[in-house]
Amino acid sequence: MLIFDIPAITTVHGDSEALFMWLACLASGAATGGGAYWLLSTLRGEGVHQDDEWRYDVSRINALRRSDALFRLFQPVIQFFAGMNRAVLPGRLPEILRQVRAAGLSRFWLAEEYLGRMQLIALGLFPVYLYVSVHNIGTAGVGVAFVWAMLTVWFLRRRLAQAAARRLVFIKRRMPFFLDLMTLLMEAGSSFLDALKQSVDEFEGHAIAEEFGRVLADMNMGKTRREAFHNLRSRLNDDEIDNIVGSIIQSEELGTPLAEVFRTQSDVLRLKRSQRAETIAAEAGVRMLLPGVLIMAAAVLIILGPFMLNYIHFGL
Repeated sequence: MLIFDIPAITTVHGDSEALFMWLACLASGAATGGGAYWLLSTLRGEGVHQDDEWRYDVSRINALRRSDALFRLFQPVIQFFAGMNRAVLPGRLPEILRQVRAAGLSRFWLAEEYLGRMQLIALGLFPVYLYVSVHNIGTAGVGVAFVWAMLTVWFLRRRLAQAAARRLVFIKRRMPFFLDLMTLLMEAGSSFLDALKQSVDEFEGHAIAEEFGRVLADMNMGKTRREAFHNLRSRLNDDEIDNIVGSIIQSEELGTPLAEVFRTQSDVLRLKRSQRAETIAAEAGVRMLLPGVLIMAAAVLIILGPFMLNYIHFGL
């Protein structure tokens, strides 16, 4: 059994630091015991029982527990944060949900739950922030630790937005080739569903195959073509994707052949891609102006610097 000499601690480090040490010891012991019990009970549990909640939400939660280890281990904490997020941040949840879906994450995530997962990670890192801040700054480090925890959540949100934007770029790069393949298959006599299935199989492993695979799954589950593509539009929320989906829905209403629509849209996407490349190339010269001026100034200083120093010290 360890015995701490409290007077010695307060003499050397002060009352506040001794109190933080005692609190850290108690928190570490409680966290270790509770974490061990939690881990064992979580690993022994098979899932949520069917009678506890609405059956479809139970199926979603059990699927999420199988797909995400962090949710399986800390489900009560994440759902506690999810309840707070629904009450405090209702206006931000639709955008977070769109980014979760656009980033290609599990479709079983709700926006408030994924935000709760980010908050859980920040909470797990908070003791490290607290120790480092208090050790270097003192009592004021508690506020700094809270700031670092909030910045952790902001950083994870930013990473989610960047992942969604990056995946959308990959989809738009492959979209013309996907539509060309759909056009060839439909002109060869395949139906729309057969052409879509073969195209998804051909692009297997790519983000565009995942998105159109969801469209195919929605239609196989009984949704109309309009509803399935509307879900695609809401997931990606991009102008070019909106134009393609709108053309598909309009062709279904007017009876226009889809192969012709796909060929037109693929040509439009290639034209927009070349225009975007020209725009980026035109902006490159403007963006290089400031670095070029700085490099020129540095070169002038390197050339004239020795002469100026010689003039300052020795004169003409």
